[in-house]
Amino acid sequence: MSDRLFARRTAAWMVASLCLATFLALGPASGFALAWQDTKKTDPAAAGGGSAPAPAPAPTPAPAAGGNAAADPAAGGAAGAAAGGGGTADPSAAADSGPTAPTSQSLLSKAGEALGLFFGSIFLLISFALVALVMMNVLQIRRDVLLPPDFVDDFESQLDGKDYQGAYNIARDHDSMVARVLTAGLTKLNRGYSEAVEGMQEVGEDENMSLEHRLSYLALIGSIAPMIGLAGTVTGMIDSFDEIANSVTQVEPAKLADGIQKALWTTLVGLGIAIPAMIAYSVLRNRVSRLVLEVGMVSEGLMARFQTLGRSKPAGGGAAAAPAPAAPLE
Repeated sequence: MSDRLFARRTAAWMVASLCLATFLALGPASGFALAWQDTKKTDPAAAGGGSAPAPAPAPTPAPAAGGNAAADPAAGGAAGAAAGGGGTADPSAAADSGPTAPTSQSLLSKAGEALGLFFGSIFLLISFALVALVMMNVLQIRRDVLLPPDFVDDFESQLDGKDYQGAYNIARDHDSMVARVLTAGLTKLNRGYSEAVEGMQEVGEDENMSLEHRLSYLALIGSIAPMIGLAGTVTGMIDSFDEIANSVTQVEPAKLADGIQKALWTTLVGLGIAIPAMIAYSVLRNRVSRLVLEVGMVSEGLMARFQTLGRSKPAGGGAAAAPAPAAPLE
């Protein structure tokens, strides 16, 4: 592996890691921001700037006219205490006993709670692999990498100058698909032009298989991500039905909602991973097919120079075939 190829792959992994770290950091940050905003809105001290004054107690009713003022003092005290207690009741206690408004959560926080540690870890690893594979293939499947125009110009200039050994050295030292294809053809040129073309085709097919082999992992992720989501769906529904089966009384909706939420979130995350994976696989595979075809056409066009060199001009009314050029020495 050349230094430039190793540097490109290292840069691809670093960019993929940076993208994943940024994606993971945005979720908790948005959750903290939403929680702080909700706390600021619902805090009465922050909103009003102070505590509300307590209401004044209700006045004690006067005794009825003509009644016995010396009635049972205990009964009167109890009635007064009841009246006083009802008048000085704290309204904040009644407010606290009421239902509280649910705090807002980010989608990433909801997804993490619903998926749990098992499915969350699996989807996280698959997402990291997907980002890394897409970045690596995007950087590798380019015309400047597979069919660099500078190399083609240098190789063609060597052929124009009849420097076949120099052309072979350039193709051997260059790290690109078209260079490897031309190197294979030049190596077998001493066996004949047809053998050289066959050698070029074999190397081209091997390079094409190598590119499609890396792309096949994208198709694999696109296939297994929905299956993992389906497994989470089944697991969540099983949890919900277990709550129904093990409950003696009526099941609380919140307990059923946990299993259903897990089922829906695993399906959604699985599809959210599979859809971009299949789109990237289709786009990159079409690009591979187009670039491989261009490499084949350019390499065959350059090797056609050696086919014309093996033919001499007709002399004396006949065509004398000159021997094919020998393969350049390494």
